[in-house]
Amino acid sequence: MTNDKNCIFCKIAAGEIPAAKVYEDDKMLVFKDIEPKAKVHLLAIPKTHFAYLAEMDKEGSETVKYMLEKIPEIAAKNGLENGYRLVINQGADAGQTVFHLHMHILGGQTLDW
Repeated sequence: MTNDKNCIFCKIAAGEIPAAKVYEDDKMLVFKDIEPKAKVHLLAIPKTHFAYLAEMDKEGSETVKYMLEKIPEIAAKNGLENGYRLVINQGADAGQTVFHLHMHILGGQTLDW
């Protein structure tokens, strides 16, 4: 997997576009969504580019596993001790607008939807 020079999330991961980062390491980046759908709305992205779960190779699969292991710690540090929702939209029909795999971390309030 490589990065896509036209992908906005690849540009954010590379530091070319600013973002309100809350966590970063060599495999992933977590930042605040600019159009939040909850009191706390974070986006977790792998630093390597792939759009869909179906495109994952072994490296991508390991990265997604790593991200899922780190998210509880990141969520707790961002005030989501009482719970949060993870959403991964896959394709335009599901509401995916940036075609770089990302996980929405939503919380900070009761989520009825």
